[in-house]
Amino acid sequence: MARWQPGTSARLQSAAFELFASRGYEQTTAAEIARSVGLTERTFFRHFSDKREVIFSGQEQLTEAILGGIAAAPEGATPMELIATALESAAGFFPGDRREDSRLRQSVIDQNPALQERERHKMSVLASTIAEALRARGVAEPAATLAGQSAGMVFGIAFAQWIREGEERSLAEIELELLAELRGLTGVPPARPVAR
Repeated sequence: MARWQPGTSARLQSAAFELFASRGYEQTTAAEIARSVGLTERTFFRHFSDKREVIFSGQEQLTEAILGGIAAAPEGATPMELIATALESAAGFFPGDRREDSRLRQSVIDQNPALQERERHKMSVLASTIAEALRARGVAEPAATLAGQSAGMVFGIAFAQWIREGEERSLAEIELELLAELRGLTGVPPARPVAR
């Protein structure tokens, strides 16, 4: 049956982004999303708890990728090296073929204040989670919080640049450039992600 085919979540998500962008988030129902790809509403709810989760699914995997980058960094890595490695790991979650869906997703968020608030909350939680992981790696305060907030900020700005029309650089390239810019503001030479 179609509902058990591999990639069902991705198909539903892609269809949802298209419908949200063309018809509006509020005007689109879960049933319409499912029907647009030949599935039932029941199948939709097997993959997503509600239509908002279509937009924010993947947050756990992104967080795991970032935390994996921090955990894989060698002992003695500086806070900036740790966040560089975390951001490099996050970039792996966004290959070039996800750029168009990411653009559509962001256009939907930009048109809905409640979704904008949810996105800001997501980014705040991500920065706090990074700071907690840095503390677990022995980074003292306030450096852990400063580095966590910086990582969240760099990721957010890099992502916004990555989804701009005409952008061809990878997310990792943009993140490295922004980290160099951040370090330049402090007068510290640029750091590269540390070898694992």
